[in-house]
Amino acid sequence: MTRPAKELHDNVSVPFTRATAMPKSVYTSPEFLAQEERHIFAQDWICAGRAETLPNPGDYLTLTLAGEPVIVLRDRDGQVRAMSNVCRHRMSTLLEGRGNARSIVCPYHAWTYNLDGSLRAAPAMTLNEGFCKENITLPRVRCEVWQGWIMVTLNPDAPAPATVLSGVRDLIPGLDMATYTETYRENFRWATNWKVLAENFMESYHLPMCHSGTIGGASRLDQMVCPEGTAEFNYHWILKDDSVPLALAHPSNTTLQGDDRRKTWLLAIYPSLLITLTPGYFWYLSLTPDGPGHVNVLFGMGMSADWLADPKAAEHLDRVKALLDKVNVEDKGCTEKVYRGLLSGMAEPGPLSHLERPNFEFAQYLASRIPS
Repeated sequence: MTRPAKELHDNVSVPFTRATAMPKSVYTSPEFLAQEERHIFAQDWICAGRAETLPNPGDYLTLTLAGEPVIVLRDRDGQVRAMSNVCRHRMSTLLEGRGNARSIVCPYHAWTYNLDGSLRAAPAMTLNEGFCKENITLPRVRCEVWQGWIMVTLNPDAPAPATVLSGVRDLIPGLDMATYTETYRENFRWATNWKVLAENFMESYHLPMCHSGTIGGASRLDQMVCPEGTAEFNYHWILKDDSVPLALAHPSNTTLQGDDRRKTWLLAIYPSLLITLTPGYFWYLSLTPDGPGHVNVLFGMGMSADWLADPKAAEHLDRVKALLDKVNVEDKGCTEKVYRGLLSGMAEPGPLSHLERPNFEFAQYLASRIPS
């Protein structure tokens, strides 16, 4: 066992009431990151975004998953599928970013693939007796749409998201994420470890201080509840007032009753899909590591169907977007400060608050994946 792995396993070997923050090495060690890439990001389901953002045949997005370039697209049969983003000729990457393509054309030698990954054409190959177009196709990557989320994995044996995450649907039967629509997304890169940002989402203990300029004033630590999570996800919730109408159930919603009409759920789906879900809108982060000291972030937000149909939907969404932009600036500052602190020789992990139970459960998840 590597030293960081041993330190992590030792860290979760005590009861939560005596737990401390994870050891510095699990954030800063390139060796530990390599283990995470091999045992977590190459094995578990990673979110590539929302399915409704690929409405038409040929709509695609790209991502890198544990070092593997991947294309996700909607094929001509209307199915969302994923495949390798590397040409089968001289191994150039094929597509970049997001867009729409009638076919996948290699930018190096113009080998052309159909939307199902099969090779359609390869210029100047007719004199090669060993070339057989029908035998060449882009390797498939497992891809499933769960509750509107595009989930991909390099692991052929990973249990389906609908199976391992059934507890999420059971937890919030009144909010069907499949009926929400993404209206905005962006990508950014912050100078912190991916786990620092994940943990920042998982606890609301930091809200009064880190977000004192935005949402912190409405955060009551004495009213926060952090129930025990599961092996696949952790969660907590916050009750919101009417200062942001979009966070509440729409007046036309007769399904939600009582506190459920103003409850904001914070769902941390391991390893790196972080969802804030309200009756009116959602926002999310999907994280992938970029070295120990940087994280690539897919950030998106959208609305529930009833609020999307409201005449003032755009006005409400603009207000929430402006607020979240400020919140992201605050989170960036706080999480980058944490990573700088982790590099200090005098830094030591301290005891966890009862409001940081999700962080301890996240550490348990990591230890369950990293070999002892």
